[in-house]
Amino acid sequence: MEEKKVEQRVKDLQNLLNQYNYEYHVLDQPSVPDAEYDQLLHELIALEEQHPELKTEDSPTHRVGGQVLDMFEKVEHRTPMLSLANAFNEQDLRDFDRRVRQAVGENISYVCELKIDGLAVSLRYEDGLFAIGATRGDGSIGENITVNLRTIRSIPLRVKETVTFEVRGEAFMPRKSFLSLNKGKEERGEEPFANPRNAAAGSLRQLDPKIAASRNLDIFVYAMADEGKTGIRSHSEGLDFLDSQGFKTNKERQKCKNIDEVIQYIEKWTENRPDLSYDIDGIVIKVDSYDQQDELGTTAKSPRWAIAYKFPAEEVVTQLRDIELSIGRTGVVTPTALLEPVRVAGTTVQRASLHNEDLIREKDIKLGDYVVIKKAGDIIPEVVNVLPERRTGEEVDFHMPTHCPACESELVRLEEEVALRCINPKCPAQIREGLIHFVSRNAMNIDGLGEKVISQLFAEKLIEDVADIYHLTYEQLIQLERMGEKSVNNLLKAIEVSKDNSLEKLLFGLGIRHVGAKAAKTLAQTFGEMGKIQQATMEDFISINEIGDKMADALVTYFEQEEVTSLIQELQDVGVNLTYKGPKPVNIAESDSVFAGKTIVLTGKLEQLARNEAKEKIEALGGKVSGSVSKKTDLVIAGEDAGSKLTKAQELGITIWDEEKLIEELNS
Repeated sequence: MEEKKVEQRVKDLQNLLNQYNYEYHVLDQPSVPDAEYDQLLHELIALEEQHPELKTEDSPTHRVGGQVLDMFEKVEHRTPMLSLANAFNEQDLRDFDRRVRQAVGENISYVCELKIDGLAVSLRYEDGLFAIGATRGDGSIGENITVNLRTIRSIPLRVKETVTFEVRGEAFMPRKSFLSLNKGKEERGEEPFANPRNAAAGSLRQLDPKIAASRNLDIFVYAMADEGKTGIRSHSEGLDFLDSQGFKTNKERQKCKNIDEVIQYIEKWTENRPDLSYDIDGIVIKVDSYDQQDELGTTAKSPRWAIAYKFPAEEVVTQLRDIELSIGRTGVVTPTALLEPVRVAGTTVQRASLHNEDLIREKDIKLGDYVVIKKAGDIIPEVVNVLPERRTGEEVDFHMPTHCPACESELVRLEEEVALRCINPKCPAQIREGLIHFVSRNAMNIDGLGEKVISQLFAEKLIEDVADIYHLTYEQLIQLERMGEKSVNNLLKAIEVSKDNSLEKLLFGLGIRHVGAKAAKTLAQTFGEMGKIQQATMEDFISINEIGDKMADALVTYFEQEEVTSLIQELQDVGVNLTYKGPKPVNIAESDSVFAGKTIVLTGKLEQLARNEAKEKIEALGGKVSGSVSKKTDLVIAGEDAGSKLTKAQELGITIWDEEKLIEELNS
């Protein structure tokens, strides 16, 4: 075949197969038999193998899986993937509605959508082409799973317009695919997946994309993370736009003009939930208007303009066989119920949280009791209550021990605490839990070093503190159970990469009492390097806005220990970074920026800057970007189609800039 004819045939096949994919997997209206589709796909694969230069990024051959990966790269989300606050009953929903109306007035509407039980993902498109797909991760940083997401046939590899934007969706495994997958696993003598959500998540985190391609996953796209330059001003318009671009959205959504209609929608799907071909675990309710969403803003964890109604948890009865005690990294002793295995909300449950001794006494729980259990939020099993009428007289009272089951040190109950605590710093259970925390995602984020591997290494005495992780060798790791050559090399690479983390990751990973991820970042930003934090006084810590007396005392106590000084020196010796690498907070008193110390509101559509980009630039210069206009607002940046915020700013006499003035000041 002549070169030009080959090129044209490849283009024709790519376009044709992408159209057939869309008809089958998005519209559910196939126009050709499967056999004809397969024949055309095999022809395209053969032509692209002979002429690899003709294989484009939107070629449907990507959907069959490509090269096996060594590990997943990290991806920073341009817009954070926040979690949603939960509602569990009608009163929670009406409280949410009241807060919304108090903030933005009575003229509101909501969009209700089915809450798909799957894996949240972010899809980034550059000039209309699918560029990067990532997991949610910790909300700020996820894992690059683009090669696996390309195998989902309902994800368009190229959208209709040459837009650059980011969309969010929920990847899931339909029930039919789940049953088929588990049937095959059982026939091969393998452990079946507990539920479709776990199966979907496991499929998308395979390093071999051919495995993901074989799992028949699907997706519903539910939002634009950044409306970019589309001019769209509401969530419902955004979903319609996504439909027009070839995405698969959930058609069961409904626009509601008040909270009563929202509740009617929820009642409908609570009843009809079993009729769906996929799992849902609730309903998501969102304020429709983007301007009102902006005005409502977000907390650190979740948007104020959306809420997730969670279906009532399924409750089942089973027998409590025993109570197991575990020691956390801070020494807290937590009792866990060991149950007769029972199915709850799609998974087999054998353990349930009992929280503390007071709860056991309050619920009058005895060993051998029949208990009612449920999954809190469809996730964590917990004991709801005891069925005393089923007692036979053979049940036994449970008594918490006086000494730590791991190290035999005396347990204490600190003032104002309900939990018993082991205060022995050399308790092996605490050390193990501390190691698990150190390598976790929000701390040093060492891929491949999960709880099971840490437990093996600790049991074999290959690691006794966090510094030992950086002395691990290939020869030590290759002898561990289920650790092959590739896994070992990937793990050693991940350990090496973690040395370059910014200081806040290490601070959080050290597990200092009362110091969470946010406080760790504040400390790292303020002091800049570990040495200065080690030398800081109680007064130095308290002078920082977000640091209170308890945290300051915990920091001073921690860094006074000789063992801690030695540990930090050892970490430095093996090359772990001890400095802050992120942007320094602006010293408002010394800054000459026009934005420093000012409260600024962005409204309307910006032409040259994405909303999030403008926000980051302003904050880097010491400004605070707010979601609502008030008397405390210093400046409003008004783009095209600015709405109620602009009107309110004019009424209050607040300074108003257009985008050109903003860019001029940002570049000055």
